[in-house]
Amino acid sequence: MAKIESGRLEDAPLVRAPDGSDIRILPAVDGGSMVHASLSPGAITRAVFHRTVEETWYCLSGHGRLWRSMDGRERVIDLEPGVGANIPLGTRFQFRNDGDGLLEIVIATMPPWPGEPGNGDAVECDGPWNATV
Repeated sequence: MAKIESGRLEDAPLVRAPDGSDIRILPAVDGGSMVHASLSPGAITRAVFHRTVEETWYCLSGHGRLWRSMDGRERVIDLEPGVGANIPLGTRFQFRNDGDGLLEIVIATMPPWPGEPGNGDAVECDGPWNATV
């Protein structure tokens, strides 16, 4: 059973996600978890796919691009404030910061992320860009 939790972003634990982005872990419930992800200007994450979770993203600030590939379909979208996207189960994805400031995204994960970020759920794969993180 989930506990009632709250907290401030700056007090949340800062960890490195499997793709290389920085994440702050936010309060979760039994059905899902949420993180605040950030990526420095010019940075490009590693391409990955998830074995057991899917995600929804909402861009808070910055400018970048998100690549997704699933079942032979590929799409690159611009990430900017107000843009939302999904990462269905098994979708390969990679993102980059093309702006001058921090790229910040809130990511909800369903079911909740299974344990620590480096637990093996995210599998590195080929993507369109050379990772820098």
